[in-house]
Amino acid sequence: MDENGTPAPHSLEQLALAALGWASLTVEASDALADDLARRVGIERDEMRSAVRDTIASWRAEAEKLGSLPSGAADKAFERLGVVRRDEADDLALRVAQLEHRVRLLEKPTT
Repeated sequence: MDENGTPAPHSLEQLALAALGWASLTVEASDALADDLARRVGIERDEMRSAVRDTIASWRAEAEKLGSLPSGAADKAFERLGVVRRDEADDLALRVAQLEHRVRLLEKPTT
């Protein structure tokens, strides 16, 4: 929570790890995926299991790298992608609400 009592935004590392969560929920799920792929591709099951585990470990390492980026680097990456940070969006929403309020005050008939 931040000082206003609203939930704090998640770090980039937390978001990346959450995205990986669906792919690596359990060892059994990854083994089942590997078994299915091995059957379809026609290679040995243990080789495919190893490849799937290596891939998941690689994804996890990449997510940790993203999470360790300095704040400025993460901000630049988001800017390049055209992603607006939550605090910027909240600030704009507040400014629009203030402008709407001022327009309503100006539109009121004076007596």
